[in-house]
Amino acid sequence: MLFAYNIIIFLIPIGGFGLHQSLIRYGTLVKTNEEKNSLFVYVFKKGTTASLLLILLVIGVSFFINFKIENTFTYIVVLSFIILPTFLFEIIRAQFRLKHNNKAFAFTEFVHSLILLVSVVVLSYYFKEIGYAIALLITPLITSALFFKKLNIGFTSTIKLQIIDFSFWKYGFFASLSNVVTQLLFVIDIILIGYLLEDTAMITNYRYISLIPFSLLFLPRVFMATDFVAFTEKIFDKKYIKNYIKSYMILFFFISVLMVIFCWLFSKEILSILDPAFVEFTDTFLILMLGITGIFIFRGLFGNLLSSIGKSHVNYYISTFALLLNIASNYYLIPTYGIFGAAITSSILMWVTGLLSAIVFYILYKKLLLKK
Repeated sequence: MLFAYNIIIFLIPIGGFGLHQSLIRYGTLVKTNEEKNSLFVYVFKKGTTASLLLILLVIGVSFFINFKIENTFTYIVVLSFIILPTFLFEIIRAQFRLKHNNKAFAFTEFVHSLILLVSVVVLSYYFKEIGYAIALLITPLITSALFFKKLNIGFTSTIKLQIIDFSFWKYGFFASLSNVVTQLLFVIDIILIGYLLEDTAMITNYRYISLIPFSLLFLPRVFMATDFVAFTEKIFDKKYIKNYIKSYMILFFFISVLMVIFCWLFSKEILSILDPAFVEFTDTFLILMLGITGIFIFRGLFGNLLSSIGKSHVNYYISTFALLLNIASNYYLIPTYGIFGAAITSSILMWVTGLLSAIVFYILYKKLLLKK
């Protein structure tokens, strides 16, 4: 079941062909609530159709694959239907953000987590693996149903919007592909450690040691979830964007410094909480902590700023470049340095992609202002 779910996880971001990404960016460019609602209706209809086509494609392709693990095809069929309710959940959340209703946006996450917890516990207890799969499926469906009416959108009267063109679809598709590749960047280390070292213990060690650093990445995501609409609406206000970048980078610089110092002083105690045996991998833990500061200060900010100016495909290119470099570097570093080598590669790439995003943004933003 988990093997099948890991396959579906990589497809979920491209549900609706990424139109939920287009909604949040282009929805900030229209001014009236009527236009925002019309855009939502368009995304809802087209995205639902696209999601259903993607589900059928997944099932059709899986039918011709001879999976070595028993019942994989069955679970892929069941879990593929998660693509549609997850897409609906994301566009509902996006619409709350567009209306600057951050309270409702935050509440959707809380309700989703609560329903997931209850459904997983109950259904897994009574129906084992299939119960867990059903819980994953019904959670976004129930949450979407609960919040859909709160949007107050009429589906009868809609207006034609000039912003809906090929670039509208292109933006969403590449933004979603970028998310897929970014997810793969965090998974590829585990895959290569298992393949190159052929040691399941090292896979487990790296997974747990990276748990804390990667979990902390929620911090920049929280800021971006709240601020993306605001700075996209004012993206042509050079003074506002400059001040936002300055404030954000100062804040996360100090957060990063304090975080690294704390982990350097208490790394052994932190790792001992997970397992005393992990203390020997203190260097791996610290190098990952240094790596995520590159995302804190640069990548989290400038990756979203690139999206706000409509350059989501640039994020995709940067992530793809990082993925290829990750694979090439790890083929040398993992056999030589073990999981410490994987941590070195990941940390360097977090900084490289962050700095590259910043440089490219400044170049493209300058051109954008000249055109304006």
